[in-house]
Amino acid sequence: MTEPTESNVSRREFIKTSATSGAAASLLAGAAKTRAAGANGRLRIGVIGAGNRGFNTLTKKLVKLRELGRNIDLVSVADVYSVHRQRFVDYIKEQTGVTPTTHVDHRELLGDKDIDAVVIATPDHWHARITLDALAAGKHVYCEKPMTHTVEEGAEVVAAWKASDRVMQVGVQSTSAPVWDMAREKIDAGLLGKVVQFQTECARNGKFGMSRHNLITKEMTPKTVDFRRFLGVDEGFHPDVPFDRELFGQWRCYWAFGYGMFSDLFVHRVTGMLKATGLRKPGRVVGGGGIFFEYDHRQVTDVASIIADFHEGVQGLVSSTMVSEERKLDHIIRGHNGLLLFDKSCSGNSGKCSFEFVPERPQVTLNSKLKPETFHAKTELDIVSTHCANWLDAIRSGKPTSVNNDPELAAAAVMLVNLAVRSYREGKVFHVDRAGKVSDGNSSWADGWEQLSKAEVKPRHVPGWHAGDTGSVMYPPEYQKLAGPWIDGKPPETS
Repeated sequence: MTEPTESNVSRREFIKTSATSGAAASLLAGAAKTRAAGANGRLRIGVIGAGNRGFNTLTKKLVKLRELGRNIDLVSVADVYSVHRQRFVDYIKEQTGVTPTTHVDHRELLGDKDIDAVVIATPDHWHARITLDALAAGKHVYCEKPMTHTVEEGAEVVAAWKASDRVMQVGVQSTSAPVWDMAREKIDAGLLGKVVQFQTECARNGKFGMSRHNLITKEMTPKTVDFRRFLGVDEGFHPDVPFDRELFGQWRCYWAFGYGMFSDLFVHRVTGMLKATGLRKPGRVVGGGGIFFEYDHRQVTDVASIIADFHEGVQGLVSSTMVSEERKLDHIIRGHNGLLLFDKSCSGNSGKCSFEFVPERPQVTLNSKLKPETFHAKTELDIVSTHCANWLDAIRSGKPTSVNNDPELAAAAVMLVNLAVRSYREGKVFHVDRAGKVSDGNSSWADGWEQLSKAEVKPRHVPGWHAGDTGSVMYPPEYQKLAGPWIDGKPPETS
């Protein structure tokens, strides 16, 4: 196998400078000609990246939605693999009677002014570039998670989305489950009291090793795959290397293209927790783990954990292995008055999910009225179809902020997992200020909390909190009045 490496060319610099390139200028010019997407007639959608996720999941779900009455057509496909392109054409023609156009270069698809929206399901390292091109071309966007490969790219996409009037949904489908908004309402109203921590996981196990279940076949050859384009050589994403089926078919195992469980799985879990708590940018992030079992040439970890501390005084814990999954960690949001325990179905595809409120003992909360309670929710369709339908509804209504996973939430999840990956690989702790500026860690994080304790200030709360001091007050014992330095030989209780 050819050992993949990360390009020395800055991805951020490429994205910034390529906005003035001929290709990007052409897309910008084309945007002016793009019709008002979905305002009249059928919504015409192109798929960029028609592999396992792009074809077997998203394309087929969209076709089912079409059968249920959605006024959409899938009219074009762009993919570097000819087998994927032909499979897409054959399926769409058979199912809908439409014969899609085909492209290797996504920019050709985006240049079609009659295409209203695109689904992006390429390998992770291409997400930002194609998304920026699509927004510049005036297209609505559904981009698979993770939204971007780096923190910097996330900021670029958020800025481009805000500058457009386009609808963009990011493919963490579980965010379309109602439980996260339900939990947010309970949290903001003070049910948990002061929120202090969330924990989540996405453990798996298998005889092949993570991502080795993705098939590599004899049909994958230099003649059927534009390998240079897959790598992103001309874009500065990766140096040119000899064709390798493993890199192409099992790219999630290599840092240049994805982050293994961090980007494939942790993003799902983290996004739900961020949505439920209202948290976004972390303040301090550290990641750990290693390759402890799967010694099969992979670069990404098979065991990993993240500790993310937030300015609001909340800690996030994510921990999993890809080689052991029995007795998984519970999905929990903890507060002083109790916790929310999310059923595993909240991350599933059925659309049926629930969570429980488990109160702390009344001797601590001083509130005997807090009782265990279970909250249920269900979507009419499966959760992927619901997520796609939410995107289509936002396009039809012309309300970009009505999607269930917008670019700002998606960028926050990317920031958390990307900094954890960098922490593991670089041996660093990272700090993030409230404006989103990333720096190497130092003592200032611990110093700041110690200063707040010394000043005896009130606790900080999650965004949206409107419950005053509920579950946020400490009651020191009487003898605590005896604490403190003696001044001029006098005990503190007399001063």
